[in-house]
Amino acid sequence: MKLSVVIPAHNEVESIADAVRSVVEELEQEQIDYEILVIDDASGDGTSDVVAKIAATNPRVRCVRSPNPPGFGHAVRAGLSLFTGDAVAIMMADLSDSPADLVRYHRVLEAGYDCAFGTRWGGGRTEDYPVIKLVLNRIVNAGIRMLFRHGYNDTTNAFKAYRREVIDQLDPLLSNHFNLTVELPLKAVVRGFSYAIVPISWRNRRYGESKLQLQEMGSRYLFIVLYVWLEHHLSRGDYRRRDASEASRTRLTPALSAHESVQSLPLRKDSVH
Repeated sequence: MKLSVVIPAHNEVESIADAVRSVVEELEQEQIDYEILVIDDASGDGTSDVVAKIAATNPRVRCVRSPNPPGFGHAVRAGLSLFTGDAVAIMMADLSDSPADLVRYHRVLEAGYDCAFGTRWGGGRTEDYPVIKLVLNRIVNAGIRMLFRHGYNDTTNAFKAYRREVIDQLDPLLSNHFNLTVELPLKAVVRGFSYAIVPISWRNRRYGESKLQLQEMGSRYLFIVLYVWLEHHLSRGDYRRRDASEASRTRLTPALSAHESVQSLPLRKDSVH
């Protein structure tokens, strides 16, 4: 299974080289077929030049200037329209996500799941997580978990992986900003795709500034959460995966039989009903 890694980057010149090289090293060590697609989100600091130098010696690394307006969601959506792999992971450019967890995601998808969702809580770990952001994160994720009853406590985390057929069936994507981190997994869940929850590690950025502006995102997150909740309860299944009648019964079986070979992944989930 070829894994594409989409890395949206806005003014990440200090961290992008290490981010790309660490992913290359980990995936090549594990002999995983891959491509890395850095989406330059209107950077003005030479981020794309740094990636271009790496790409010159590694044809599996690409840097594309986003054709969309600025914004995290716009950049990720550009990457989702361009990736060539059998599956895609979305990873941050600030070195907060661990390349070793990419390998675990790949194993989850090869085991038969449609999606791999990381959790930094309850088995995962964090380093230097800002206190205010932590409190808001736990409140928001608790609310989402209560609404969707999907048993997942880190929906807002961007670092996730999906099979190609999942991405192909999540349209229309509406989020232009960080609320895309919520729209993608929630749509996958309510549309009937299976997922595994994987403990992951996260550390705060060492360079640059966070692009997430909490004061600007509250209403946008709420809009997307309510939009997907209404789709789930009012659309009468119009957007469910095209093979939902068979998938909900059969997709989970091979994943469970391979459970122990995926390094003790703790939780497995089918879709929300």
